[in-house]
Amino acid sequence: MSTVKRGLASASAGVGRSSVPAVPLPGASRPMPLRLPASGASSFAAAGLMAPALRRMPGAASASRSALRCLASAAPAVAAPPAPAGVVSKAHGFTLTRQQYVKEYGSHVLMYTHDKTGAEVISVLNSDENKTFGVVFRTPVDDSTGIPHILEHSVLCGSRKYPIKEPFVELMKSSLNTFLNAFTYPDRTCYPVASTNSQDFYNLVDVYLDAVFHPRCVSDRRVFEQEGWHYELDNKEEPLTYKGVVFNEMKGVYSSPDSVYYRVVQQALFPSNTYRHDSGGDPEVIPKLTFEQFQDFHAKYYHPSNARFWFYGDDEPVKRLQLLDGFLSEFERRPVDSAVATQALMHEPRTVTEYYAAGAGEEGEEEGGAAGGGGGEAQKAYVGLSWVLSDTPLDVETELALGFLDYLLLGTPAAPLRKALNDSRLGAAVIGGGIDDDLKQPCFTLGLKGVDPAEADKVDSLILTKLQELADSGFSASAVEAAVNTIEFSLRENNTGSFPRGLSLMLRAVGAWIYDQDPFTQMQWEDALASFKSKLAAGGDVFGPLIRKYLLDNKHRVAVRLLPDSAKAAAIEAAEKAELERARAAMKEEDLEAVVANTHALKELQETPDSPEALACIPALKLSDIPKTITKVPTSSKALADGATLLGHDLFTNDVLYLEAAFDLRSLPARLLPLVPLFCRSLTQMGTATESFIELTERIGRKTGGVSVYPFTSAVRGQEAPVSYVMIRGKAMGGKAADLLDLMRDVLLTARLDDKARFGQMVAETKAGMESGIISGGHSYAAKRLGAQRSLAGAVGEAMGGLSYLEYVRQLAKRVESEEGWQAVRADLEAIRAALLQRKGAIVNLTADNATLAAAESAVADFLSALPATAAATATAGANDWASSGLLLPRNSEALTVPTQVNYVAKAANLYADGGYELQGSAYVVEKYLGNTWLWDRVRVVGGAYGGFCSFDSHSGMFTYMSYRDPNLLDTIESYDGSAAYLRGLELSSEELTKAIIGTMGDIDAYQLPDAKGYSALVRHLLGVSDEERQQRRDQILATSNKDFKNFADAIECVRGSAGRVVAVTSPEKAGKVLEEKPGFWELKKVL
Repeated sequence: MSTVKRGLASASAGVGRSSVPAVPLPGASRPMPLRLPASGASSFAAAGLMAPALRRMPGAASASRSALRCLASAAPAVAAPPAPAGVVSKAHGFTLTRQQYVKEYGSHVLMYTHDKTGAEVISVLNSDENKTFGVVFRTPVDDSTGIPHILEHSVLCGSRKYPIKEPFVELMKSSLNTFLNAFTYPDRTCYPVASTNSQDFYNLVDVYLDAVFHPRCVSDRRVFEQEGWHYELDNKEEPLTYKGVVFNEMKGVYSSPDSVYYRVVQQALFPSNTYRHDSGGDPEVIPKLTFEQFQDFHAKYYHPSNARFWFYGDDEPVKRLQLLDGFLSEFERRPVDSAVATQALMHEPRTVTEYYAAGAGEEGEEEGGAAGGGGGEAQKAYVGLSWVLSDTPLDVETELALGFLDYLLLGTPAAPLRKALNDSRLGAAVIGGGIDDDLKQPCFTLGLKGVDPAEADKVDSLILTKLQELADSGFSASAVEAAVNTIEFSLRENNTGSFPRGLSLMLRAVGAWIYDQDPFTQMQWEDALASFKSKLAAGGDVFGPLIRKYLLDNKHRVAVRLLPDSAKAAAIEAAEKAELERARAAMKEEDLEAVVANTHALKELQETPDSPEALACIPALKLSDIPKTITKVPTSSKALADGATLLGHDLFTNDVLYLEAAFDLRSLPARLLPLVPLFCRSLTQMGTATESFIELTERIGRKTGGVSVYPFTSAVRGQEAPVSYVMIRGKAMGGKAADLLDLMRDVLLTARLDDKARFGQMVAETKAGMESGIISGGHSYAAKRLGAQRSLAGAVGEAMGGLSYLEYVRQLAKRVESEEGWQAVRADLEAIRAALLQRKGAIVNLTADNATLAAAESAVADFLSALPATAAATATAGANDWASSGLLLPRNSEALTVPTQVNYVAKAANLYADGGYELQGSAYVVEKYLGNTWLWDRVRVVGGAYGGFCSFDSHSGMFTYMSYRDPNLLDTIESYDGSAAYLRGLELSSEELTKAIIGTMGDIDAYQLPDAKGYSALVRHLLGVSDEERQQRRDQILATSNKDFKNFADAIECVRGSAGRVVAVTSPEKAGKVLEEKPGFWELKKVL
């Protein structure tokens, strides 16, 4: 990804080995790359109480309002400090070949070459305690069997030095890691780890190096069968089936129309090189992969001569080399043909038409609804244009310029190309992330989904016409200034959220390194930025030539039409069934017996735990390595006039002020709650009384680091009523606090809520996004559905971000089509504002250094003084009706049916209400251990799901089991129901208990940047969680015993019993089969 895009958002990679997919925050979005999107990893324990809170980051921006001529001034030259101690030119078989100080990141960057193997190592030295390691192999493919993806999973299943079934899982249980995963790209495979604890870091590096160079999977066929694919047959009378973790993962990917679209785009853009294949694996092709091909692939590509190694952080540089040489010294240098061929550019544009599996229509909607509003298949085509931009490497300044152009075209809802697509009403939502340069050749892709296929050509024409207009007329000076400030602010802030900064930088460098280009240039943007700004200040036409050369005059253009096919899902299933029947028919009696025997042997292996003696090989920390006391965030609290509160957190933030203002949502009548997310979005996307939507967006870009508005709701332990707020948050340079707060004041008080067309677009985008989301992230919808049955907080969250919200949005789309309906909605939007905005109960949260905090106080006072002291009585009429309004859903088990090849299965009960449980810190230990042992083994390893895990919300008491991309339904529920018996049967050794406690502490003490620390402190304030309670829970965690496991088993027994309910996202056919086997088991609810 480009320097610009990496600055705006931390990157993740292709297909990842994530055990626990993240439940997305409502309304969260991410750029769509051409590669298959990954599932992120997340912890479900203790958010807001012990662990860091999830934080929404607004779009990055700058604080400067200077004229373009001032922007041209280069940053002052920074003299390189002397290299830190320990830098050597030769050590442990390595020779230093390059050394440079990279001022952009305050880092000394060294490149070494291993004398014996030729392996290259980049060693980055700085003061960052969050140390990062990675090894990257070029792994191009010539088919879609998914070899690199299956290998990425498999190498982490035991190795020469660590001969157990799942070292990866043991590390998840017992490590303090801040990152532990692996990525498969279309042409490379990455294995990164990170930790703030030095010993833990070196333990992780050692396990990963042994895994990639000496994995058990290349000699043990059963690892390949478990992670990739195998025939499964419990007895000779049953039908033959496929089973395998990657096989089912990719079935889930191929069930998502969005994923299918980007796969089609990539294959259409690159018809002649490795990118025409799917490195993640096509479920129709995966079963053609043989074990011998799998072995050969590892032998060919997983060699030091084909590897790039990365170290980053504050650890000792020579020790890095020593550790590496311990593995590399037993190899010899050899040529590895892994270069990625360049795709020759086409001479004429072409059109590609493909199909995706669609439902036969949505519940409650008629076929052929209004454009952008959804309805029948006629409104569900994906249409877009895509380009390969070059067949030669681009220089850094051109990359930077294209990144700026991309932002100007598409980077905000007011960006002209994005706005033109939205305004056209030709589709429901914009698709395509613009420029993507994660591959060897940069691409640009853009389009709409929810398009009437008959109007596909209009989408193409609109894109090209708008590009021509922008090439001719250019962009306004204010738009360019806002873009420059946005990107420069983001690059300098280098805020990667929970993603380690070292890993973000590694992925940036690797994007050039693996193509034999200079990786240093990807870390050095300062001079290129200054040069680019000089060109802007000179007043020449910078962007027109770029648009013409790389887009308008570029013939390597593909128009993709992805059309819905309601018969495709059944056809895919029938084809798989027929293929299995052919395979079975070709088997002799002894062949069938062998498959049955292998099925039983594999399951026995999967269900047999490693011995304590074997597990002892995994390096572990001691409890004495864990601090006994909590880390406190410095917090000051000041009561202001009319019941407002000011919180301050004195932390070093490099002169950036982070600010949140929270307004109590409980003053709002329940009927208006589902409208709140769109109200929040409207505040920044309709303009103000004095500014158009475009002018407001540009002002945000010029004056601040970004502003966002969103709802926050959580249960509070021990009370029925939830906490619920609307948050407006932003960031700016410390000297611009007044600008930030003035902007927030204008957004809250004077935002226009009368733009019917813009509101209709937002409704259509929301609907389209949620319909895509339930197919790719059904576990979160199922879990929200269950939570909404048991607590007001869960019901409010579901009404503003679950299936109930989707149903509301569908009806809303119809309401706003008529003038009468729109006026009623507009009145409701104003009613929300009137009920929400008041000084009484408002909370302002500031994070910065003490001087910046003090300087901001007067601006905060001015901001609050502009608000009404209290909300109007008429606006809050009926505000206390949440409990009696019917928000809580009936306590039923449900099957939410969509066109999908996989299932997402959730089961839950409330441990406080149903199990009589009283919270102990040990619950976090047991929850994590259960997820990483029983559920991992039964649901993922044996069951073949991509993920199986559990979540305990200590605020509401909800305990929820979830599976992800799961081939099973009832078998998974049976595994859930066996959890309590499993926990009762445990008798952990002191070593195993210690590992479980340390792994939990790794979540509790997760690494945070300063802004996240301030936000976590705010969340604890809102939930009433004191430092004394945090310390009490920490003490309980550190004292966890076997008795605690058995006590928690008694508590979760209620989930298996009559209190437990099941919600699954599945296909109509599979949901119906469950009813055939268990009549009355659940209610069917058609979603798509």
